[in-house]
Amino acid sequence: MSEALRPSALATLFTEARSQNGWLEKPVSDALLQEAYALAALGPTSANCSPARILFIRTPEARARLLPALSSGNVKKTESAPVTAIVAWDPAFYDALPELFPHGDARSWFTSSPALAEETAFRNASLQAAYLIIACRALGLDTGPMSGFDQAKVDSEFLAELGWKSNFLINIGYGDAGKVYGRLPRLPFDRACRLL
Repeated sequence: MSEALRPSALATLFTEARSQNGWLEKPVSDALLQEAYALAALGPTSANCSPARILFIRTPEARARLLPALSSGNVKKTESAPVTAIVAWDPAFYDALPELFPHGDARSWFTSSPALAEETAFRNASLQAAYLIIACRALGLDTGPMSGFDQAKVDSEFLAELGWKSNFLINIGYGDAGKVYGRLPRLPFDRACRLL
């Protein structure tokens, strides 16, 4: 299982992949979204807690409800995206732990500490969102993750009844190559890492 990916796979996932700002008029099937989630769900989380919850905005009606919550710089690219994922986290994720982590009473680790529960949920849901981006890329989709939205509006409009809290948004579809920016710089290893 320790086989390195070929350069073409690394290009798809990392070296040639870009955050998309424009989209082709090509639909993304529900089956493909389900496949992307199934891959992303396999990524590790602490105690297999899996706190991420995702709403896939696909219909014009749902998109019309989302657009007023976006910052002005995110409206146009979201209007044309086939799908926008609201990546959220479930504050009560621990209720599923008897099923997800049957090795012990992991639920009590979090019910006894609300601060630990929130920190764990937010951290691991963010990790799962990164898995979703990689899974989408692996399946031939492009992504455009975004902050730049009114969290209170999104939570009120879409998540209040579910009890979930939004983290960030990801536009998903087939990117328009003419609307991709060149790769911006990244910090080199010696500025971002230390070997101890």
